[in-house]
Amino acid sequence: MSWLPFEFSLALRYLRPKRTAVSFITLISVVGVMLGVAVLIIVTSVFSGFHLQLKKTFFQFSADVQVRQVVDDGFGGMAGVPIADYDDLAKQMESVEGVTGAMPIVVGKVMLETQREGMEPAFDAPKLIGVDEEGMRKVSQVPQSTVLGEFDLSGNGLVVGWNFGRPDGAFRLNVGDTVLIYSPQSLKEMKDAKEEGETLGILPEEYTVKGIFDAGQGELNDFIFCDIWNAQDLYHMEDDVAHMVWAETDQPLNLKPIKAGLQQKLGAGFHIGTWEDLNPVLLAQVEVEKMVTQFLMFFIVIVAAFGIASSLIIFGVQKTKEIGLLKALGATNGQVSNVFLIQSAVVGVLGTVFGVGLGMLVLKYRNQFLEIMRGRGVELFPEKLYGFRDLPAQIVQSDVLIICGVSLVICVVAGLLPAWNAARLQPVEALRNE
Repeated sequence: MSWLPFEFSLALRYLRPKRTAVSFITLISVVGVMLGVAVLIIVTSVFSGFHLQLKKTFFQFSADVQVRQVVDDGFGGMAGVPIADYDDLAKQMESVEGVTGAMPIVVGKVMLETQREGMEPAFDAPKLIGVDEEGMRKVSQVPQSTVLGEFDLSGNGLVVGWNFGRPDGAFRLNVGDTVLIYSPQSLKEMKDAKEEGETLGILPEEYTVKGIFDAGQGELNDFIFCDIWNAQDLYHMEDDVAHMVWAETDQPLNLKPIKAGLQQKLGAGFHIGTWEDLNPVLLAQVEVEKMVTQFLMFFIVIVAAFGIASSLIIFGVQKTKEIGLLKALGATNGQVSNVFLIQSAVVGVLGTVFGVGLGMLVLKYRNQFLEIMRGRGVELFPEKLYGFRDLPAQIVQSDVLIICGVSLVICVVAGLLPAWNAARLQPVEALRNE
């Protein structure tokens, strides 16, 4: 390597693997940087994938935009009211640039009771959404996510989420099972009659489970769907009245211009929501956790940097005589300090490169590793807790570049103190101490 400046050649020669403590410590330093970079890439990619997967499941489950009619509630806020003549509203929405389709829905809580033979009835209060079957196929991915039966709402057909059909759940519904639905209005009528001393018996509506869907996220699998006409009957609504209008767009991840266009078109009497409103707290929580975890994980790289600094300080002590000879032969302070900075930079580059490789390898085989651990009875990523069967991951190039750049800077900074100590050695003192 005679073509290199002498400080480069000298630094690389000192870094060659030898049976010395310095080489061993240098190896440990490289491994420390490698693990720090790998962990940062893995954690950041998993959080990015988790956030992206949540976004996908949310906007694939519902339409991209939800429009509600609102009025002043008299207390300084706005209250939602049913939308009359929703067909006219849907046409106005479809005229806005970016909106590809719109349909009305009726949504609210109901009481569900199972009627399976040989089993005790199970009760729950899921959120029921009344939709037009054909319109639903245009604005949502739920019909394509049906894992058992079909997305069939004809008659008194009901399509339920996977949480109601899973074999290890409390309901264990199958296609063809009958369930009873109690509407809030019916329950209120019974309560009011009892308070007036009367006896009023209202029979629940019978529905047949015709399909079970899996939205890919635990919380979304708690919803149930029926035909909009049935939902209107349950809530004692007129045929041309709905709770809100769903709209599909051509850019679900950039809804600001579409929201602005809809608000301008419809006016202040309507509230424009998006798929993010399904669970805004969860989406924000994942993003914050990603940033906090990145901040904490960088301390791993800082710990590795201390290892680099320690190895170079030891190296400087052991090479005091050689440093004195170099300076006696005319080496400048800058050239001597460059030897140490080059060593820390090389350790940083090697650790970063190997760290990126290790991180990519772990991300590629992450789910296979989880399956191996599940086979041994260890659940590292519980589906019931996180809502996903597989561990999501998204490798964001900008995140990887930031991790690599900051790691390299930390490693180079770690060599500043040893470099400064070596540069200020006087040749006479260095040779005399030896």
